[in-house]
Amino acid sequence: METTSTLADGREALQCPTLVEDDRTGMSPETLKRAFLDNLFYLQGVNRTNASPYNYYVALAYTVRDRLLRRFLKSTDTYKQEKVKLVCYFSAEFLMGRYLGNNLANLGIYDLIKEMIEGLGLDFEEIIEQEPDPGLGNGGLGRLAACFLDSLASLEIPAIGYGIRYEFGIFHQMIQDGWQVEIPDNWLRFGNPWELPRPDESVEVKLGGRTEIYHDDKGQERVQWLPERRVLAIPHDTPVPGYKTNTVNALRLWKAEASESFNFEAFNAGLYDQSVAEKMDAETISKVLYPNDNTPAGRELRLAQQYFFVAASLQDLIRIHLKSHKNLQNFHETAAIQLNDTHPAIAIAELMRLLVDENGLEWSKAWTITQKTFAYTNHTLLPEALERWSADLIGKLLPRHLEIIYLINHFFLDDVRTWFPDNEELLGKLSIVEEAGWGNKQIRMANLACVGSHSINGVAALHTELLQKDTLKEFAMLWPEKFYNKTNGVTPRRWILLSNPQLSALFTEKIGDNWLKDLKELRKLEQYLDDPEFRQRWYEIKQANKADLAAYMLKTRNIEVDVNSIFDVQVKRIHEYKRQHLAVLHIIALYNRIKQNPQIDIVPRTFIFGGKAAPGYFMAKLIIKLTNAVAEIVNKDPDVRGRLKLVFLPNFNVSLGQRIYPAADLSEQISTAGKEASGTGNMKFAMNGSLTIGTLDGANIEIREEAGAENFFLFGLTAEEVYAKKAHGYEPMSYYKNNRELKGVIDRIKSGYFSHGDQELFRPIVDSLLYDDQYMLLADYQSYADCQEQVSQAYRDRDKWTRMSILNSVRMAKFSSDRTIWEYCQEIWKVNPVKISLED
Repeated sequence: METTSTLADGREALQCPTLVEDDRTGMSPETLKRAFLDNLFYLQGVNRTNASPYNYYVALAYTVRDRLLRRFLKSTDTYKQEKVKLVCYFSAEFLMGRYLGNNLANLGIYDLIKEMIEGLGLDFEEIIEQEPDPGLGNGGLGRLAACFLDSLASLEIPAIGYGIRYEFGIFHQMIQDGWQVEIPDNWLRFGNPWELPRPDESVEVKLGGRTEIYHDDKGQERVQWLPERRVLAIPHDTPVPGYKTNTVNALRLWKAEASESFNFEAFNAGLYDQSVAEKMDAETISKVLYPNDNTPAGRELRLAQQYFFVAASLQDLIRIHLKSHKNLQNFHETAAIQLNDTHPAIAIAELMRLLVDENGLEWSKAWTITQKTFAYTNHTLLPEALERWSADLIGKLLPRHLEIIYLINHFFLDDVRTWFPDNEELLGKLSIVEEAGWGNKQIRMANLACVGSHSINGVAALHTELLQKDTLKEFAMLWPEKFYNKTNGVTPRRWILLSNPQLSALFTEKIGDNWLKDLKELRKLEQYLDDPEFRQRWYEIKQANKADLAAYMLKTRNIEVDVNSIFDVQVKRIHEYKRQHLAVLHIIALYNRIKQNPQIDIVPRTFIFGGKAAPGYFMAKLIIKLTNAVAEIVNKDPDVRGRLKLVFLPNFNVSLGQRIYPAADLSEQISTAGKEASGTGNMKFAMNGSLTIGTLDGANIEIREEAGAENFFLFGLTAEEVYAKKAHGYEPMSYYKNNRELKGVIDRIKSGYFSHGDQELFRPIVDSLLYDDQYMLLADYQSYADCQEQVSQAYRDRDKWTRMSILNSVRMAKFSSDRTIWEYCQEIWKVNPVKISLED
């Protein structure tokens, strides 16, 4: 049956014949248009004569969200009815990126909506750009969690992500006089149309206080926790759709509020600050991502954050379980909890508390359930990055948990003594409790995670190998069957389809669109490698992406670059082990060569950097300053004549990554071998046809294996060689003295050339390199410089470079997060897909 729709509420009238369908769920162009304009008018009270681009964004967001909700509720109901095992991803970070474009793509209506918006005379790209990019993560860890949620839904796996609804995400980075300046990231200032608050499902989280022993009605000795304060955890759900499936899972983020937000008695007494003190104290917990932990108050807040979200999440899971089961004896059969690094590891002690203290289970039974429930992903090889909390702090904030950790450790070490008698050294290394001297004790959260989980996994083949040989070798000796490798992956939906639409269109034209569900399909494109027309189109797509990024850099940084130059890119968190400053040394070397011979023939390069330094990390912030200081000189020197350009793009985030990865020619993955767990940026670059210059570190090794050694620019010491050099007494000064070019680079920095004559500004970097060089930049410098020369020569042969680019892209199937998640499902979580039917 047909009807005529008339919209006459101050907007222009739209009269079109259309099939009758629900304005909330219909997918026809006319219904989408009607819903969009209704949401503009009725939800925001504006019409087309006074609507802002942000108003249009909100209207479109609600239009899209409406089309997710039926699938969302159907998924939830199906999981309850079928009593499925739920994958629960516990992460302190979820760096989701903008939702609108991703949800349009996964619903399969991106082009339809774009056409509808443009048919109204509106700028679709401008509307997309209105959405804040929620900075609820610091880097790779949080973005990995986001990719995993996308893959879980796309593979139709029942799942939920649990984390914190930070009011302020990671800071907004500005560059002033070359220095990083941190600005609060108030991403919620205009609200968030994607989330669904669930105040009726709030739970209470206890903090502080003391414990006491009592006897229950059966005469059993029990412990109860008498907290000093209680905080409400209020869940906010964001639907996470799979790609062209009916599955829509939830990201549940917890907001902290006071149980009593206003003290009326204190207010009446004129104590106005005290009247809202409890509210302010409670809300601080979910106020900001990763508060600076350089102070006791900062450390306490960070621990409170970690406990807050796992305590709320476990209560939530127990509530879900008890709706379908009589007791908690089989809790591990309905929840598979993955700990994303050690931030949520306190959950092990909390589940034991809930099972033993709150639900009366016997200790050994509770411990069996706990171990079968949890799995632990390790993300670091750096000993300093393995979390430790002082026992005093845990005792102050979580007194019952400290007791439980001591008990876990006691029973665990008793077992170790049985297995390995008279081996006190082994006991000391395995113990969850570390004696730090002078009566101080530290709780090793990685040890707790290893003891309390049935699975321990690394995130790249080398990383897992080094965990077993070094970082966690005692646990690997004890429980080799617990260790798995799960090489990281990224979702091709966001990182190819959404980021690189022209390349995606080429893929689909040649082989159909099944590659978005099975990235191995891209190998079929190798048949076109010898097709000149295909290579030309590939080259033109790369050049178009470079032109787009060049326009962005001109607009935002006022720097004009040559799109025919090599776009040499390093975007990631700024850290000494990631060695951004090794690339800077090479840039200075190229600059020195030009200064010595202005007529030198070099391949033009545009060096692009991006990334944030932790606010308290002095050396990382100084590296940003050095990068910008070098750019100031190089970009303006007439001798250079545009052959070198250096651009630092501030506030690197998911949205900026979507611009950068498709435009890159060369991906810099140059961390010291044995330091990077995996990396995921390396995968995003390669998927988009960038070639990699890198060390044999993290997932670089596997990328090189998949792409082919001939399509990868390898340099530097191996992890074994790094360890050997350090063991034999590494002397960086010898490299400085014996390498004329390297000496010239460092001397130019020392001279104050890049700091307006100030010889002290960059002295900490120079001294670190010459007298310590923990990450062995000087040892790897010449190998890196030689490898960069190979890059230049390869780029001179456009056809050869294009072939290498194609092979890098189409051979990256291993690095789809779909593959990673499927391995988790089969080997660790033991879960299978669940089909969602929309039929009533």
